[in-house]
This record gives sequence, C-alpha cells and structure tokens, in this order.
Amino acid sequence: MAGRLTVDFLKTESAAGLAPVGAAMVALVLANSPLAPRYFAFLARPIVFQLGAFSHTASVESWVRDGLMTAFFLVIGLEIKFEVLRGELSSPRRLVTPILAAVGGMAVPALIYLACNLGPGGRPEGWPTPVATDVAFALAALTVVAPRTPPSLRLFLLTLAIADDFGAVALIGLLYTAELDWAAVAGAGAVLLGLASLSRFKRAPLLLYAVGFAVVWGFTLKSGINTSVAGVACALTVPIGARRAGGESLLTQFMAAIHPWVAYGVLPLFAFTAAGFSVAVLNTTDVLSPVTIGIVLALSIGKPLGVFGVSLLTTLVRIGRRPTGSTWLELVGVAALTGVGFTMSLFLGGLALGAGQAAVEARLGIIAGSLASAAVGAILLSRARARREAAGDDGL
Repeated sequence: MAGRLTVDFLKTESAAGLAPVGAAMVALVLANSPLAPRYFAFLARPIVFQLGAFSHTASVESWVRDGLMTAFFLVIGLEIKFEVLRGELSSPRRLVTPILAAVGGMAVPALIYLACNLGPGGRPEGWPTPVATDVAFALAALTVVAPRTPPSLRLFLLTLAIADDFGAVALIGLLYTAELDWAAVAGAGAVLLGLASLSRFKRAPLLLYAVGFAVVWGFTLKSGINTSVAGVACALTVPIGARRAGGESLLTQFMAAIHPWVAYGVLPLFAFTAAGFSVAVLNTTDVLSPVTIGIVLALSIGKPLGVFGVSLLTTLVRIGRRPTGSTWLELVGVAALTGVGFTMSLFLGGLALGAGQAAVEARLGIIAGSLASAAVGAILLSRARARREAAGDDGL
C-alpha cells in the first residue's frame, strides 16, 4: 500500500505540475492587456459568506489564499502523516540525506536573501519567500526532462519536498500568527479533539470529518492563526489504520479524493490570483531591487547549493547516502530543480511582504528564479541522461 500510494502521488504531481504555471501565464497576460482593470477588479471583489453567527467578508484573492488553499495544506498534512508512519519517511536510513538536504535547502536561500536585503532599500522580512520548493512543478520537470531517472532519485525529491513543506508550515505558524482570539483557538482545539476521537469509530461517517474540518477552519480564520495550520492540524486527526478488513484507510481515501482537486483546481486558481502583476509599473530599479535580486539568487543558487552541499556532506561523513543508482550529476540536476519555488514562494511571499511594490518585485523574482532553476536543472539532467544512454544504462 505504501509504495502504491507514493507512486500514485508522484504520477498526479507530475501530471499536474504545469497547470499552475499555465494559470500564472494567463494571469500575467491579463494583467498586461486591455483586460487588466477587469482582472484586478475581479481579484479585489468582496465576497460575503454568512452561516448562522459566522460571517466573513474578504476579496476573491483572500478567499483563495485563506480558504481554498487550506485544502492544499490539508493534503500536505495527509502526505506528511502517511510518509512518516507508512511511507518513505518511516525508514531512518532513507531519512537522513533528504531531510538534512531540505534543511540546507531552506537555510542557504534565507541567508542569501538576507545578505541582499540588509542594506538600504531592502526588505529583510521577506526571507521566508524563497525557502520552499514547488514539488508539483519540480516533479513534472523531472518527468519531462529525465523520464528514466532512477526511482530512488524521484523519491529523494519527494521526501525532500515533504520535509520542505513541513518546514514552511512551521514558519507560517510561527511568523504569521496575528494577535490571538483565545476563544476561537479553544473552539478549534475542542473540535480537533473531537475529530481525533472519531478514529475509535471505524464506521464514523465521512461527513462528520468534512463538517469538522470546516468548523476548525472557521475558528482558525477568526483566531488570528493562519488557516494553513488548520489544514495540517485537521490532517493529523485522520486515522491511518484500515476502516475495515482489507479496505483502505480513511487517510488514503481522503488523499485519493482530495489530491486531484487540489492539484488541478486549487493550485492553478491560486496561481491565477497570486501571480499577475503589471509590467508597466516596473522600472530598472524594481528589476534590480534587493527583493528581486535576493529571491532570484536564493532560488537559483541558494537552493541547489544548500541541497547538494548537504547531500554531499552527509555522504562524505557517512551519515547518509546518495540515492541508489543515481549519479552525482543527476543529484546536482535535481538540486537545481528544488529552486522552483513558484506556488509555495508566492504563498509565503504574500504573507511576508503583503501588497504594494515589494510584492510585485517578489513575484518577478519568484517567476524569474523558478524559471532559471528549471532551465539549469533541465540542462544538467539532459546531460546526465545523454551520459547514461552513451553508457547503455537506462537508469532502471
């Protein structure tokens, strides 16, 4: 079951990886066309939601970020729980290199960004923007450029990305929690305890979980805690044991049901609302601003440097090992692909820098840095593939 679920996840991520990029390109075209006023007006349009005593008014852009993206973090939470208990992260021997590489891949980009932004005109508070990897796009690029890459290398990238996502969620919870409404926090906690207790009842209706997730999200929205934390917290209450003899667990059922909707719906919609900006407002100063340069360098240089450097170090000191059957050139290529921040970087950048000119500069840096990382990774992996073919090794 563990191997099959991991393979299914890899296939879905690889197939859907280009969808958010396409949505972002559409957003950029609209933002720089005669339809730009309608595009930005659509993003700013207020939507009122009221259900009994609960009422919330926010723009379309905010609803996507704080509402629909909670489902994305729910999937991340489910993936983390499954991989830790049953999947790739359950094996200590497989954990060391990708997890330490993920730490290096978060620390080095943050340091590079800060180095570019500690001077005049810098925005050092934006340092979380380049620390995360867009696993969907990275896996898609790996599949397209090097379809016969050893499976161990794909699982290395997946494991690293999951650890990376866990770190990003932790940062969101620590850094972007406003003044707390303790009554709402207590309400969310009580519902989470109730959801956790449902695991004792193997025949508990799925509707109870769905309603519970929605209530936790509502409490979290009003509590001051970022709603991404609610998604992960709800995921941790879903039981992984089989609901009936020979049947799938509730966790795997949820993953199978939700993941395609998130991959093909939520993430492209988020990219559409988060990536659009007007090129007309940019000038040379903006393109060369500390925010833009810091993000580009952090993604295209910091990410691969941190990931490959730590992977090499763990292998040399023999506390970890290189993915089985892979070459160093392939590992460098995969490390370059981790610089594709895109969806996660857009999300973190929106939280760290808010609106305004710095946000536009951040979007420019994210797109440029992600494209540069994808291009370098593709070149390196293509060369690695050519070497394998010349040696008569298909990598499998």
